[in-house]
Formats: sequence, C-alpha cells, structure tokens
Amino acid sequence: MGIKSRNKVSPNFNMSSMTDIVFLLLIFFMLTSTLVSPNALKLLLPSSSSKTLAPQTVSVSISAELLYYVEDQAVNFNALESILLQRMSGNPENSIILHVDKTVAIEEVVKVMDIANRNKFKMVLATKPA
Repeated sequence: MGIKSRNKVSPNFNMSSMTDIVFLLLIFFMLTSTLVSPNALKLLLPSSSSKTLAPQTVSVSISAELLYYVEDQAVNFNALESILLQRMSGNPENSIILHVDKTVAIEEVVKVMDIANRNKFKMVLATKPA
C-alpha cells in the first residue's frame, strides 16, 4: 500500500513577490528624485569669527549712499571694472577685499562680485569681527 503525503514542498522559487518589491522601490526613488533640486546653489557664506589670509591688494568699498571707492578714491561704477583690471594686472594671486555698508542692497554687492567673476579675480567679503 502506497501512502502519499499531501504536503509536498515545491522546490521552485516564486519571483512575483520580488518583482513587486523592485517596482515599488523604483517608483519610490523616481518620485523622491524629482523633489531634489539639482540646480540649488551651495553657498559658503563668510563668517565674521574667522579670518581669511589673502594678500590684500585692492580694497573696494560701497557706502550707504551707493558711492563706490577703490582704496580711498571715489570712482564711478562704470569705470570700476577698468580700474580693477588696471590694479590687478600685476599679480594673478592678488585679491579684492569688498567692504560694504550693511544697509546696501545685495544687488549692488552682486554687481561688484560679477565684475570679479568675469575677470577671474579672487574676492573676499569683509565682515565685522564678532
């Protein structure tokens, strides 16, 4: 008499549950990757407690009245780039120290930074020590 057991374990592996998990993970990562902004700027803002050791060759200042100064000489904004090119031509390691009154709009600061960026000048934004 042959007794057959009713509980046979199948040696086959069912992949359908594994593919469901993979598709759920794929959808999750596709949705979360669209929330990440790849064009976000990572800015390193100057800290007032640290000191930057850069050779100060040219000092540019912007007063509260939006007057531009190179060293102690008042200059027109339109002539600022040519004056900076003239003063910075001697040494490529030179840098510009930018002193700005705290009431000046950021647009005016960005204009000077844009001049430095176009000409590949190093620029340091001066801050008041804490």
